[in-house]
Amino acid sequence: MRQTDIVIAGGGLAGSLAAAMLGRAGINAILVDPNPVYPPDFRCEKLDRVQLETLQKTGLIEAVLRASTPDRDCWVARQGRRIDTLHGVTQRGILYDTLVNTIRSEIPGNTTIIQGKVADISTSPDRQTVKLSTGEEIDARLVVVATGLNIGTKHKLGITREVISAAHSISIGFDMKPAGRAAFPFSSLTYFSEKPADRMAYFTAFPIGSKTRVNLFAYRDMNDPWLKEFRDAPQDKLFAMWPALGRMIGDFTVPSFVRIRPVDLYVCHGHRQSGLVMVGDAFATSCPAAGTGARKVLVDVERLCNVHIPRWLATRGMGEAKIATFYDDPVKRECDAVSLRKAFSLRSCSIDPAPYWAAMRWGKFILRSGKGLVRRMMSASAGAPREDSVEEAPSWVRHPVRKLRASRAVIFESRIGLSGRD
Repeated sequence: MRQTDIVIAGGGLAGSLAAAMLGRAGINAILVDPNPVYPPDFRCEKLDRVQLETLQKTGLIEAVLRASTPDRDCWVARQGRRIDTLHGVTQRGILYDTLVNTIRSEIPGNTTIIQGKVADISTSPDRQTVKLSTGEEIDARLVVVATGLNIGTKHKLGITREVISAAHSISIGFDMKPAGRAAFPFSSLTYFSEKPADRMAYFTAFPIGSKTRVNLFAYRDMNDPWLKEFRDAPQDKLFAMWPALGRMIGDFTVPSFVRIRPVDLYVCHGHRQSGLVMVGDAFATSCPAAGTGARKVLVDVERLCNVHIPRWLATRGMGEAKIATFYDDPVKRECDAVSLRKAFSLRSCSIDPAPYWAAMRWGKFILRSGKGLVRRMMSASAGAPREDSVEEAPSWVRHPVRKLRASRAVIFESRIGLSGRD
């Protein structure tokens, strides 16, 4: 029987990132996944400033920067009006399979990758036995469950899943090309829903390589005929709903298949067990529209591999009390709470007609319009605008508990290409 310190079940973003981090730290680990190369998958397709800050802590940011595409300016539109333009790089586009395979390329040779699936796991406070689909068995101190939405392994372990919001949102993704023109007039664009009856969150277009990628986030039933109609005629349905968007971006064609993916929000129960730990979507899902999915995965894996696993391996045993320190980690808990809070607040702010949320929508419009006006005035007088990411102030302002000094943040921005200057 093969022996190791860590077995990682699942080689998506969470599992591949864990394998790369542990291997680079000299910790014996085995990654188990059925795909030698991660296949195309419609998930996270861009990384923002906060996510890149977390990625920097993993030690793998340079490879991701090389594989991703920075935007150069971002138009922001609310209530059918373009109200701001963010100059400089505010985000980086990268397809999910490219992201995962880029991370996998950073897994060192001392980490074994087995092509297969985890068929069964037997746990104890000391050693764990992992049985693979090939029949092979592995003896390990800890099993990291990073199987994403797959429920088979969790059910065998007695772990249950509670859906707290079924079909909470629907993600729609496709490439678009300008019709009759060489290029769009923007590098990226975020166009927020105009009214609750649209049942949309926002439309966002951004560069990935030489292509313009679109993510559209909806709050609709999967049986809504609108979704099929949109897949058949994206431009017609989009411009019928938002004529102002049509005037803003002009005619376009869609050379790619329109991907549509519903997202359930769920949490797991019974996961506090000896010998195994769950990360990313295997533990709980988040809403892609809220922009917290990738950060939640990154925070989980960064805390697990940088903080907890080295401590756990330093002493004997792998009991439930030891594993609980990860789930109770204050950084992880705060990230999970923010993710859930943003998922519901964005949905309400987008589609709830109640007076409170109507006031919130107009408040955001007025605030962003004011920022855009100030930005234009400063640009006219100074000639070198400094921009923040869409809808957010810099993270060192929004999260003073991190005690990130502005000078340190500027150095970080310069290094990863998120400069706020032209």
